[in-house]
Amino acid sequence: MEDNSEEKLIEVARHIAKTLGHNEYMTDDILQIFSKFDGRFSRDKLSEKMSGAAGDDLRARASLEQTLESLERQISQFVVAEHPIWSDSVDSSAFLDSIDELIATFRYWNPMANADQSIGACLVRAEDFMQQAIFRLEEEFRLLMERGCESFELARPYGNGDSTENVLFDSDDDDEAIITNGEDHNQIPVAQPLTRYDIVIDALPSGTINDLHEIAKRMVAAGFGKECSHVYSGCRREFLEESMSRLGMQKLSIEEVQRMPWQDLEDEIDKWIKAANVALRILFPSERRLCDRVFFGFSSAADLSFMEVCRGSTIQILNFADAVAIGSRSPERLFKILDLFETLRDLMPDFESNFSDQYCLGLRKDAVAILKRLGEAIRGIFMELENLIRRDPAKAPVPRGGLHPITRYVMNYLRAACRSRQTLEQVFEENVNLLPSKDSSSSSSLSVQMAWIMELLESNLQMKSKIYGDSALCSVFMMNNGRYIVQKVNDSELGSLLGDDWIRKHTAKIKQFQMSYQRSSWNKALGMLKADNGSAAPNVAGKSLSMKDKMKFFNSHFEETFKTQSHWIIFDEQLRKDLRISLANLLLPAYGNFIRRLQNSPEVGKHADKHIKYTVEDIEAHINDLFQGDGGSAGSRK
Repeated sequence: MEDNSEEKLIEVARHIAKTLGHNEYMTDDILQIFSKFDGRFSRDKLSEKMSGAAGDDLRARASLEQTLESLERQISQFVVAEHPIWSDSVDSSAFLDSIDELIATFRYWNPMANADQSIGACLVRAEDFMQQAIFRLEEEFRLLMERGCESFELARPYGNGDSTENVLFDSDDDDEAIITNGEDHNQIPVAQPLTRYDIVIDALPSGTINDLHEIAKRMVAAGFGKECSHVYSGCRREFLEESMSRLGMQKLSIEEVQRMPWQDLEDEIDKWIKAANVALRILFPSERRLCDRVFFGFSSAADLSFMEVCRGSTIQILNFADAVAIGSRSPERLFKILDLFETLRDLMPDFESNFSDQYCLGLRKDAVAILKRLGEAIRGIFMELENLIRRDPAKAPVPRGGLHPITRYVMNYLRAACRSRQTLEQVFEENVNLLPSKDSSSSSSLSVQMAWIMELLESNLQMKSKIYGDSALCSVFMMNNGRYIVQKVNDSELGSLLGDDWIRKHTAKIKQFQMSYQRSSWNKALGMLKADNGSAAPNVAGKSLSMKDKMKFFNSHFEETFKTQSHWIIFDEQLRKDLRISLANLLLPAYGNFIRRLQNSPEVGKHADKHIKYTVEDIEAHINDLFQGDGGSAGSRK
């Protein structure tokens, strides 16, 4: 029992000496210290044990060297091979087996390298030809990628589908992809609309993907995962960039986008919308799936590779949208920028799902920021529209009191904009309390915005109406423009945004302009026709007029008014009809009564017909010829 205890004690001392001694001189010094400390640790006993251990170490080192020499011979023949190793499945399997053994050997011996310099030296040599082997693996990986990218297949998600089709993204049709079944390459491809995005491009054959996975597994295990990701992403990035180019996406700088003529930029926006949809919904998910298969079991390498593959194309997509967002805010740009905003907004779930890992966090944040800038651009365009209305000058009056171009422009603009009502409401909800409004508590911010623009337009029209010298024509101008505005509001989303109260209020304003017109044009003439309990009454310049003078004055005023107003125009047929009826109801009864009084008056008596130039029917015919803009035709009847 004592012998065993002493044996164990000596073994411990030997191990300590070997561990602490970095060379044979240090080990010898440690042995001498032990022998002085305890007689059982005599130098002879410890030396004997150390000699035995040294023998074990020599045998282990010899075994390691023999293993490494064997592996070096096996691996070297593949490293220097002039033909692709993966052209022969037997060679590729043997090469991978050798690398597996080399990695296992390195892992086994590496912990002992610090304790034994000779083992460390062997492993340094092993690292050299490990690196050579990985370099060749990297080259084989690249060759497999390049050969696999020569053709690709289109399949249902995750291979769900019996038939596969080849898809090209260089169709001459803007919104179409050329689909061919690959059976007859001499046939002319037929363009078919791209109506669904639930497809995945298998860009590499399944066998190639398996081979790539086997290589990636060894490179990651050997500590070369990043190098593998770089090779992979370099090849796939080329494929993705070529696909984006075929979709019509040019590599344009922000400055180039902002210098582009608007008509050209509109075309580029259309291409961007189609390319972004295909990229986010087909290309990127396909690349994500491929990365996950090649780097299966190595999520970090898969995420890094996917980011490196898609980052450039994603930045290209986002930079274009950003350049448009920070560019000119001319009102004409609203509708294309709305298209951009809606596309990017609808693609945000795809951004979240495609770029969900840590490496892509920056891309997700960029997408959100650019979406917000597009929203700011839309709000800025409406501010520019407000400025356009304010600055529109009151120069020459519109002929005949007709419809002003600013009215037509603004109303058709707003009607078209409200086709994207939901999008605009989303945009303006982020801008609540920034609009001038007395009470927006019960209205959406978009309805407040629209009401404000309508108020600006009405104020501008009021200013323009003042340049007419005739107050009656001013009222006709306001009737025409007011009627047009109410009609455009009624038959569009503007009606529901502005509300029934707004429509009633502005319909009532048209009635007010109608009454104002009647007062300005016909009150004097009507005054001549009123009964006055006598043959004469103070009507003109404080003087009393006889019925003959009144008739003469009425005829003159009516003729002058008709001559002028027959050139004026009321565009809306119903408004024109209503105005004529109102005038007829105002004038005809009074005129008929006046004629009867004239005929019965002692002053005129049987000579009344000499003073009656127009019958009631003549007056009605003239009224029915007003506001057609053609000078009237009733005058020719007399």
